[in-house]
Amino acid sequence: LPPGQVNTLLAQLGRGDQDGFTAATLDLHARQLAQIRDAAQAGAQIVYERAKQLAPVSDAPHMFQIEGRKYGPFAPGTLRDSIYQAFSKDNSYKDASVYHVSWNATKAPYGAMVEVGTSRAPAKSFIARAVAETRAQVRAAIKQRYIEEVTK
Repeated sequence: LPPGQVNTLLAQLGRGDQDGFTAATLDLHARQLAQIRDAAQAGAQIVYERAKQLAPVSDAPHMFQIEGRKYGPFAPGTLRDSIYQAFSKDNSYKDASVYHVSWNATKAPYGAMVEVGTSRAPAKSFIARAVAETRAQVRAAIKQRYIEEVTK
């Protein structure tokens, strides 16, 4: 049952079997949430893997500078290696699971300058490009994983 119908059915039940029904309904709803989360993670994994492929990697250690202050050196692959995916509890709700795919700004503080560019350097998007390039594949993976989960 969709979550909205579960609440309606609970409200319509008499006192007699409500406790047993409530427990079974909560168990069903918890399984549905886990299935949705697993499906969302399947999609996030695709974006994550593509972003890591697209992230530029320098040939040698490098520095960057903001307002005259120098940062680094950063080893080749630091940006790529800082890319992560994480479940967002704050942005997920009832029947929607949200995953963030981004870079760790502590490990690679120059990530935004690479992703969106600066007044002196063009953007070399890797996150937004990964999302755009994998859109159809992500949709298919989410659908496939959800079907696999609900038919277990």
